[in-house]
Amino acid sequence: MPNTPYLHVDLERLDRNILRAAEWASTNDLTLRPHAKTHKSPRIARRQISAGAVGLTVATIGEAEVFAESGMTDLFVAYPLHVDDQAAGRLGALAYKARVAIGVDSVEGATLAGRMVGRYGVEVVIEVDSGHHRSGCRPSEAGLIATAATSSGSTVRGVFTFPGHSYARDGGVTAAVDEARALSTARAAVEDTGIEVAVVSGGSTPSLDHTRTETITEARPGVYVFGDAQQWELGVMDSQEIALTCRATVVSHAGGRAVLDSGGKVLAADRAAFNTGGGRLLDHPDARITLVSEHHAVVDMGEAPLPPLGSQVAVVPNHCCAAVNLAEYLWVDEKGGMRPWAVAARGRNS
Repeated sequence: MPNTPYLHVDLERLDRNILRAAEWASTNDLTLRPHAKTHKSPRIARRQISAGAVGLTVATIGEAEVFAESGMTDLFVAYPLHVDDQAAGRLGALAYKARVAIGVDSVEGATLAGRMVGRYGVEVVIEVDSGHHRSGCRPSEAGLIATAATSSGSTVRGVFTFPGHSYARDGGVTAAVDEARALSTARAAVEDTGIEVAVVSGGSTPSLDHTRTETITEARPGVYVFGDAQQWELGVMDSQEIALTCRATVVSHAGGRAVLDSGGKVLAADRAAFNTGGGRLLDHPDARITLVSEHHAVVDMGEAPLPPLGSQVAVVPNHCCAAVNLAEYLWVDEKGGMRPWAVAARGRNS
């Protein structure tokens, strides 16, 4: 048994979450390409592929390298990469092991990608902004970027977006509508140039159930495998679906509150505007983490009694992806006992 604090995975819940998304995709005649930045674990990736996922989405070349080494053969870096000499060398090496695509969102970026990695067979997918306003071109500009990519030696796979504004109260429906509109416009813009669009890719965990499935061909949710306090508080997942928690020990009752040994160095510091605290306690839904420092989490238990000193509680991080990136292992209850699963892609941020 590991010492606290550590990240624990409920394997039964994990597998149910994986199967639910796979069945949703199959029912709607979509391909599923889950975002592996959530778990960074080849063992979980294999479970997703076994359930029907066509490949993986990743955030960085480093993540792609880890999953390629573990046998994953279809990888999409859903990020507008700036392909310099170093990145080109790494992508070229990856392309010998797997089918690889990268994101582009400008004429300059697409031209550079074509010149640097087109000869390796690295495909490009054009990112469009559907309302999150982070990266991505205007949907109407996708045709110009597609033309630049093909003229420079790249194969254009299609278009994609991240409807990140689904991470708001009642944001899932609006984000899904915006996603469909943006992707439809982008697809038409590319096809008007004579370039075929094979993939129209979207999806986020909060918007998944609202996705306009007649518009997209591929979905890329990530957080659905674990759930977290964000999904819980948005009403996307309930507490019985959350598969990842941080096991923490009650170390103090100072000030009439429960103080845990799970600080920001294990929970991460993410806190969205709608989050009601620094995390939740899985078995005490009215409790709230009111303060997170490096090695302390202070909990207001509400009307519930204080857990005894030395007892353990299950903390639901606000953002599971950020918490996982801080952990070397996920501890999983398997037949025969608890086993460590390596977070093999942790820290692979470039």
